[in-house]
Amino acid sequence: MLDACYEENLLRILLLTLVLAIALLNLTGIHPALAAETFNGGKIFNDNCSACHIGGANILIEHKTLQKAALSKYLENYDIEPIQAIIYQIQNGKGAMPAFKNRLSYQEILEVAAYVFQKAETSW
Repeated sequence: MLDACYEENLLRILLLTLVLAIALLNLTGIHPALAAETFNGGKIFNDNCSACHIGGANILIEHKTLQKAALSKYLENYDIEPIQAIIYQIQNGKGAMPAFKNRLSYQEILEVAAYVFQKAETSW
């Protein structure tokens, strides 16, 4: 009887811990899979993107910023797959933005995309 009660309490504690961990991750605004990439992504962004996009702005086309609303408006499928939409934009460029697929590795592009996504979610 004691073992069954102990197991039931342990299961409750584990479930509560899981629920609290999920809630905490949702409150931080950073997807757990992206947390590691954002640090390197910030450095890569500063080295390659900040000349035109300092602080999430756009010095060439003022309304096409890296703010969430602008990304949603101007990047195809952003509302469905935001990271993939950002990756596509970085890889292929558009208009005045150059393509970076031959300048950055896929891992670097992924890290920049994670950084941009995280910053857009927190309003830069």
